[in-house]
Amino acid sequence: MSALIVEHFTPADQSAARTLILAGLEERWGVLDPALNPDLTDIAASYATGAFLVARLAGQLVGTGALLPEGEGTGRIVRMSVARSHRRCGIGARILQALLDEARTRGYRTIVLETTETWDDAIAFYMRHGFRIVARRDGDVHFAMALAPKGVLTDASHT
Repeated sequence: MSALIVEHFTPADQSAARTLILAGLEERWGVLDPALNPDLTDIAASYATGAFLVARLAGQLVGTGALLPEGEGTGRIVRMSVARSHRRCGIGARILQALLDEARTRGYRTIVLETTETWDDAIAFYMRHGFRIVARRDGDVHFAMALAPKGVLTDASHT
């Protein structure tokens, strides 16, 4: 997937990013109330303290992912989404890696995220990429990953 570009969101991406994320949510849940996603109305403003990344393939926006500060030394990954027609091609993994690189650059030592307990594909994806389940509550699965500082190799990075 050499033609894939993962880069920071710009205001020109607003409509395509919002549409992609909402389409994924509607596909997952069957119905959609856009009012439940107010952060997507102005992505640049909503994610100004974090990083919102987009993935492009042949100029088309095909994926998103965001990193938000969660607390001292901790970041939260949100809004991971890949267009249905481009899933299982490594795009999600590339976005996730770019978010983890961004987290290291920001000095985060821990990354957290959550997904719905019934979203088996998402749970398996995060487990494959080194996240561990730390809690299950209110229908959600909560994950965490410890990050080595930027430039520090871990045993896992030698495999």
